[in-house]
Amino acid sequence: MKLRELIENRYSVRAYLSRPVEKEKIDYILECARLSPSACNLQPWIFYVVISEEVLDKVHMAYDREWYKTAPVNIIVCKNTSVSWKRSNTDGKDHGDIDAAIASEHICLAAHEIGLGTCWICNFNPEILSRALALPSDVEPIAIFPIGYINEEKSSYSEKKRNALSEVAKWI
Repeated sequence: MKLRELIENRYSVRAYLSRPVEKEKIDYILECARLSPSACNLQPWIFYVVISEEVLDKVHMAYDREWYKTAPVNIIVCKNTSVSWKRSNTDGKDHGDIDAAIASEHICLAAHEIGLGTCWICNFNPEILSRALALPSDVEPIAIFPIGYINEEKSSYSEKKRNALSEVAKWI
């Protein structure tokens, strides 16, 4: 599948089968994320793969939605602030969020490529999630990705409304 076709057909999945996801598939997704570019190649990301029901229950408390609880795997993308590159010549902006976002999109596309569904979740309680994962103080959760086989009976692709290219690209 060509990249544009992969991008056009990927959608946020909110219904998963209880079927376990093979470790090889999760490894493939993580490998794709690991290969992401990052500022100064510092690679400030950490990927927490949650498969334990006990830990999943704690993680679910950070984003309490029933559909979310149907995914058998969660990948939580975090940034390590002690590693991330900060712009030093002007405002000190921490680029770890950007680096983590790039890796996150690689996760979404890799999952879709191999027939798995996911959904990018940012609307979570970071304190609850940090406690659930026992994160050190310099590691910050950026996004949660429920991953699993798509429950086709309860989930469907719908056409994405996107602004026209002429509205978002400015040639100067």
